[in-house]
Amino acid sequence: MKIKTRFAPSPTGDLHVGGARTALYSWLFSRHFGGEFVLRIEDTDLERSTQKAIDAIMDGMNWLGIDWDEGPYFQTKRFDRYNSVIDEMLTAGTAYKCYCSKERLEALREEQMARGEKARYDGHCRHDQCNHADNEPHVVRFLNPQEGSVIFDDKIRGPIEISNQELDDLIIRRTDGAPTYNFCVVVDDWDMEITHVIRGEDHINNTPRQINILKALGAPIPEYAHVSMILGDDGQKLSKRNGAASVMQYRDAGYLPEALLNYLVRLGWSHGDQEIFSVDEMKQLFTLDAVSKSASAFNTEKLQWLNHHYINHLPPEYVAVHLSWHIHEQGFNTQNGPQLVEIVQLLGERCKTLKEMAESCRYFYEEFDEFDADAAKKHLRPVAKEPLELVKAKLSAVTDWTVENVHHAIEGAATELEVGMGKVGMPLRVAVTGCGQSPAVDATVHAVGKSRSLARIDRALAFIAERESQQ
Repeated sequence: MKIKTRFAPSPTGDLHVGGARTALYSWLFSRHFGGEFVLRIEDTDLERSTQKAIDAIMDGMNWLGIDWDEGPYFQTKRFDRYNSVIDEMLTAGTAYKCYCSKERLEALREEQMARGEKARYDGHCRHDQCNHADNEPHVVRFLNPQEGSVIFDDKIRGPIEISNQELDDLIIRRTDGAPTYNFCVVVDDWDMEITHVIRGEDHINNTPRQINILKALGAPIPEYAHVSMILGDDGQKLSKRNGAASVMQYRDAGYLPEALLNYLVRLGWSHGDQEIFSVDEMKQLFTLDAVSKSASAFNTEKLQWLNHHYINHLPPEYVAVHLSWHIHEQGFNTQNGPQLVEIVQLLGERCKTLKEMAESCRYFYEEFDEFDADAAKKHLRPVAKEPLELVKAKLSAVTDWTVENVHHAIEGAATELEVGMGKVGMPLRVAVTGCGQSPAVDATVHAVGKSRSLARIDRALAFIAERESQQ
């Protein structure tokens, strides 16, 4: 049997963490078995579906590298197919027209609630459709079995049984002629030959309804697997307030797609104690058997740890491509300065996100307006004048501008002054970067460049002189 899975989001908002994990699990399952993966946009909610949301979903999947073999299919373009099947069901007697008014249904609901019963349709039109004109407003309902149970073996949760008496006759076509979500899903899964439906646990209640419709159509029943919810950092159900950012917000915050993918796959699935997985390893190892039934807790610190790992272990040329996007967002030009690959190598150990790296590397390319107040107060004092003047002279004399030669110049100044390296290195760092934090001072000075470093030392000396004159 050829394995075929699908990801079927509703385009009413961005692609968030929960949806991305569902897409990832469905994609990995199909790839593990050499099967196919379908992208289907379930846009039957015409009022809430937007092109902006469709674009956001596809942008998120493309950024993560989750590719699809078929689609994207759009349910709104398949209404003729759905209505054709509904008409066949009306003829076969597996569906019926319901003429109940909104007022009757509301009164029925209030009575049932008052008696403490579950609100449900009472089957009033199930067998009584006399005295109704063909053009009279109506919906179409599925003739759900009234006896027995629906039993399915959930590939994550095990056997699930729901009595048919718990299920009322579902509306499958509205008064305006539009087919409903639960029905469209069934026809789509049938037509697209989906073998495994992997989705969130909030769909468990839909599954028995969909199975009954598939049986009525004589269609094959897919295997179902319902993934548990994700909890936020605070232990509550994941929401925008506690970590449910969209996938593209994680990109904007400076995460690499490999880090987010690795984090998402481990958010409910495991393979021994292994934490780091390449995409190829995920495809090779992923099975539904190893997906947990329990809710998973989102942990931002763990995601940052993974991101830091990938910044430092992926090829710096690749990381630099992603970094360039963040630098463009910061709005400064990197043509006059070191290659971004060098920045990745210099700042990788210090930065947990690419956004942080972009914010930290501006001084390699642009002049800063002023020295950091705390760093200047501590390190650009009159006592730093002599070390800065001497190290400037030694740096000026360097003809072959390498990190090693820059190091020797700094070391030579400290030796000549008979002071520790810090007495020279810290004032030099603040002079060249404007702040008290940077990578190794020799590598930093080298990357900033000779002429720019010397000019900044002059600026620091002028700053010291001005402070002296004010005292």
